[in-house]
Amino acid sequence: MTDTSTAASNAAPDFPQLFGHPRPLWMLFMTEFWERFAYYSVSWALVLYIVAQFFHGDPAGQGWAAGIYGAYTALIYAASIFGGFLADRVIGYQRSILLGAAVMAAGLFTLLVPSKPLMMLGLALVIAGDGLFKPNISTMGGQLYGRDDPRRDRGFTLFYMGSNAGAFVAPFFTGWMAGHFTDTPMQQNYRVVFGAAGVGMLLSMLWFWFGRRSLKGVGRPLVGMEGRSRVLWVLVGTAFAVPLIYAMLAYVGADGLQWLLGLLFVGVAAALIVEALRHDRVQLHRVIAMLIVFVFSVLFWTFYFQFGTSLNFLAENWVDRQMFGGWTFPVGWFQSVTPLAILVFAPLVTLVWSALGRRNAEPSIPRKFGFGLIFNGLGFVVLVYALKDLLGPTGLIPFWPLVLCYVMQTLGELCLSPIGLSMVTKLAPPRLVGLAMGGWFLSLAAGGDFSGLVAGSISGEHGMTVASALSGFSFCFWALVGSGVLLLAISPLINRLMHGVKIGRASCRERV
Repeated sequence: MTDTSTAASNAAPDFPQLFGHPRPLWMLFMTEFWERFAYYSVSWALVLYIVAQFFHGDPAGQGWAAGIYGAYTALIYAASIFGGFLADRVIGYQRSILLGAAVMAAGLFTLLVPSKPLMMLGLALVIAGDGLFKPNISTMGGQLYGRDDPRRDRGFTLFYMGSNAGAFVAPFFTGWMAGHFTDTPMQQNYRVVFGAAGVGMLLSMLWFWFGRRSLKGVGRPLVGMEGRSRVLWVLVGTAFAVPLIYAMLAYVGADGLQWLLGLLFVGVAAALIVEALRHDRVQLHRVIAMLIVFVFSVLFWTFYFQFGTSLNFLAENWVDRQMFGGWTFPVGWFQSVTPLAILVFAPLVTLVWSALGRRNAEPSIPRKFGFGLIFNGLGFVVLVYALKDLLGPTGLIPFWPLVLCYVMQTLGELCLSPIGLSMVTKLAPPRLVGLAMGGWFLSLAAGGDFSGLVAGSISGEHGMTVASALSGFSFCFWALVGSGVLLLAISPLINRLMHGVKIGRASCRERV
């Protein structure tokens, strides 16, 4: 994600330099690396663990697991809105990161207990902790540079390489651990994964704890916010928030959250429109353009987040993972394809945009979003082809279609995600940029929630079959390509509503 900070000053502290960048950047790099390691360790294993632990491997549990994953993903992004506010207005960024890391680690270790209620409690703690951590570590990266420092974008590229490296290593390493640290069947000891994630989160917290002195006050509480009692109040508030999050996971679920998120989105949209009306017609048009793009963003993330649910079930049950020498490719390793593809293709996508920009042919914001939707859809059509024409004698599809699906989705993400937050900062009313950022995160939250509902529909009451996967992935393809073509068709209208706003080329992408 691009930097969302509004607190970076024109002149940053005079930091010692390492490889041409402020030395604290590398401390933040590793703090982010271990947090992403922890998060994506859980992400690949969660639904598989639920089915294996609480349904004894019965595919009938896939629908419930998908709903839990969708609600969990939605609440992760919704919580970041509140975490950013608390850091801005109450305790500062450093304290928010440390408190969030501690709460998140507690949640990850709670997941080790094989109990449904304690699993829900662990996820609620992870959500609350990541809400305090995630939006604020990125903000601090921006504060290491002066606002006009030409190295700033390159610094974010390096920082986000840490994010993608953590997302790559997590399923690769913990997927191997799950099958080799005990005598359990391959990929069945998911509690080893959660334990490794908890250790990773502790490493993230310790790395930041010992490295924060190098920040020279960056991220410290503002004047009037120094009192430690504020941290206590936030901790108490978190303690009250965790049962509420637990209730939304256990009793409201993905079905109920769609209405809550919808109401929040309507409220954000109404506030932005009212504020725009106080300015002029141009600002109103820009807000309308932004809200239209938000709707298409929800569609993109709805199907992109299938990587944690239906694509995981496909990998475990319907993909031939037998490799040379009788070795079985771990399910979790498929989740490493996307961050690896980001690291490989992000520079190439940037070069393409640069080459087109020199010819005044670089696509506009809505056209890039349209291409992102279409690439995402092309990933699903590869799976549709494999399920129709490539089923082997054992009833499994080959290994490569799922890998290619992830690569195509990554290309779509690179077309869409890097410009999202930057777009918001330029189209939102100046007094409500923070609220507009909340709208962007709500689009991801809504997409995460809907993703669980779509995955649950694909699995049905009895679990994913070849027929249900074929039908479900066909729907994903047509919904994405249809919405992408529609967005390309209305792009001239949206461009006019933007009144000349353009977004510079982004050089790298963080995994969300």
